[in-house]
Amino acid sequence: MRQSQLFTKTRKDAPSDEVSKNAILLSRAGYIYKEMAGAYAYLPLGLRVIDNIKKIVREEMNALGAQEIIMTALQRKELWETTDRWSDEKVDVWFKSTLKNGTEVGFGWSHEEPITDMMKNYISSYRDLPVFTYQFQTKLRNELRAKSGIMRGREFVMKDMYSYVLDAEAHKKFYDATIQAYLNVFKRAGIGDRTFVTFASGGAFTEFSHEFQTLTDSGEDTIYLAREKGIAINKEVLRDDVLEKLGVKREDLEEVAAAEVGNIFDFGGMKSTELGLFYKNEAGESVPVHLGSYGIGITRLMGVVVEALSDEKGIVWPKELSPFAAHLVLAGTSETSRALAEEVYKTLSESGIEVLFDDRDVRAGEKFADSDLLGIPTRVIVGDRTANGMLEVKDRATGDVKEMTLDELTSELKK
Repeated sequence: MRQSQLFTKTRKDAPSDEVSKNAILLSRAGYIYKEMAGAYAYLPLGLRVIDNIKKIVREEMNALGAQEIIMTALQRKELWETTDRWSDEKVDVWFKSTLKNGTEVGFGWSHEEPITDMMKNYISSYRDLPVFTYQFQTKLRNELRAKSGIMRGREFVMKDMYSYVLDAEAHKKFYDATIQAYLNVFKRAGIGDRTFVTFASGGAFTEFSHEFQTLTDSGEDTIYLAREKGIAINKEVLRDDVLEKLGVKREDLEEVAAAEVGNIFDFGGMKSTELGLFYKNEAGESVPVHLGSYGIGITRLMGVVVEALSDEKGIVWPKELSPFAAHLVLAGTSETSRALAEEVYKTLSESGIEVLFDDRDVRAGEKFADSDLLGIPTRVIVGDRTANGMLEVKDRATGDVKEMTLDELTSELKK
């Protein structure tokens, strides 16, 4: 991509009503556009990041043996009434509407009910289990507060996965494997060293759950952390019985701010019993299918990464999330430097390396400031003093600068 052809532009200021760091930086850099509070459009650079996050998540979910689908956003009232989760008193984030024929519908905030209802068509015997399925779905939640940018949206993209297995033993095996898969996702997303499995409330889902909380000063949650043991507890369930169960003492815990990037729930046989999803075991007995539910906020994760890893100059993308592998900056004004920059762009592109080429007719200082703001991990600078085919290569995260030949750069980026 040539930056001169990118229709978005960087800007010095974010929308006046933005207060969160992630929304300010992503808006200024041209990754997102605010439609209204809690609802954002994802522009070409932002969509590339979203696609990269999905790629990581998809690889880890597929490795678990899960199969990808996509369900509808429209939800049937009667299905949710069956499980007593339709009323606003029980679930206070519904967006609801009425069709022209008078039928009431909801807009999906979660999908346990419709997916479980659908599974009645495909699961009837123990031979049909296990089934693991997931989707990337736009969720709609009527949040009271939407002041944290893309970390808390009324419209957002989520990966939700559902496991249907024989019993608690089979569930625990998949549940534990999913915990590791989630930790793999967050490690690849650059926040593995600051993300902890956290004991938490199940909210509108179950009595208890596990969250994945990333340490960041801007986080909306308070968790208590026993670093040496790798145990974290959400403030909402910080009780003596919980501490005893986990084998930690209150004085050993450190209070920290964190942002939730994922959660997992064990529904047991409850949801299947409510909706009539049963299987026949080997003895011919009818048994409710054991359900697990697993979520990662895709757009939320993008926002948390920006909050956690950005610096005073702008965004700092981990390599697997960055919209481009390299940012090629033409800082020189001579024909020689332009010709070299074009050669670098052509060589990298033909080598399958995605590169953003800042070929704009603006001052070098403006280009460097924009490059810092955009946060692409590797910056390749071609200036008038570039000699002997040596390129100046700067690491966005560390600021380290080194000289490399084009061949060395291509080899390095291919890794």
